[in-house]
Amino acid sequence: MVGVIRRAATDDLDALQALAAETFPLATTPGTDPADIAAFIEAHLSPAAFAGYLGDPDRILLVEDVDGELVGYTMVVVAPPYDDDVRTAIDERFGDARAAELSKCYVRATAHGSGLAQRLVAETLAAVAERGVDVLWLGVNQHNPRAVAFYGKCGFERIGMKTFRVGERHELDFVLAQSVAG
Repeated sequence: MVGVIRRAATDDLDALQALAAETFPLATTPGTDPADIAAFIEAHLSPAAFAGYLGDPDRILLVEDVDGELVGYTMVVVAPPYDDDVRTAIDERFGDARAAELSKCYVRATAHGSGLAQRLVAETLAAVAERGVDVLWLGVNQHNPRAVAFYGKCGFERIGMKTFRVGERHELDFVLAQSVAG
């Protein structure tokens, strides 16, 4: 399965929402209330939310398109870390580096193990390097060993912990980061 990795466009909004609705639940902890997952998707992964992301100059939204079907996407927020724990961990590990967050990185379950996600991350690293970013960080659910292992294969290292909220549930995520070659 090989596709074209490209910047997302307004024509992709409905397909992005469908992809996000399919893939976000794969990253949640077992036992997360389905109503909380649905509310998160509605608030943060709707076509309107994606339209806002596309219009934000501090976001990079890439998609992998295989024969006209979106099978994966990443979104980067090029801004200082909003979380004090993340900011401290990055400062301790990388010093005064310009950081960006890999906020979203999802592929359809049918593409797991295909190499698609690694290509998407590599293209994302290249895109942030073009923006002058020194460090790319992300939060990953500590109870998602497949994702943790995947990011390790992509060169990310654990540098700390942070919380992530879905509904009323607070998850403890690993903070992973890597230097961006540029």
